[in-house]
Amino acid sequence: MAAQERIYVTLAEFEQFINLPENADKIFEYVAGEIIEVPSNPLSSEIAMLVGTEIRIYLKHNDIGHVTGEAGGYHVFGERYAPDVAFISYARQPELPYDQQCNPNPPELAVEVISPSDSPESLRIKIANYLAAGTVVWVFNPVARNVEVYVPGQPVRVVGIDGILDGGDILPGFKLAVKDIFRD
Repeated sequence: MAAQERIYVTLAEFEQFINLPENADKIFEYVAGEIIEVPSNPLSSEIAMLVGTEIRIYLKHNDIGHVTGEAGGYHVFGERYAPDVAFISYARQPELPYDQQCNPNPPELAVEVISPSDSPESLRIKIANYLAAGTVVWVFNPVARNVEVYVPGQPVRVVGIDGILDGGDILPGFKLAVKDIFRD
């Protein structure tokens, strides 16, 4: 079986493509020169919503920034990412842009929920670029029922089903039991 040929585009071509009328209701990322549609599935969507809700509840009591979903894309080193959930502080960006398709600033926290359609290669590239931009990344794996925590300058840490995610310096005092996300 022959490998599928990859088609690489420029950022301008990506922007033109996503603005086509037939793409209005779809979410795309621009990773390493490729256009990647970001379909989800019910379980991954629920996990993202649960995490986003927990961060939003935290922000209600600690008004330090914004939480966005996958429709709130971000520029990261000339690429366009659509994390399932993201946080950006008021210190970095007091107000979110209204008139732009993507936030010009990378988030301080990006949450990615692995879906069957995700490319491991694209995810690795995104994690590397997020880390280079100073972004902490939480990768939720619904199959393994764990979370990989990537912090710039630190080794990756895996938090299992009985572990607790900690907001660190980005979300001080935030705690999230992994078992509350991966419910039976």
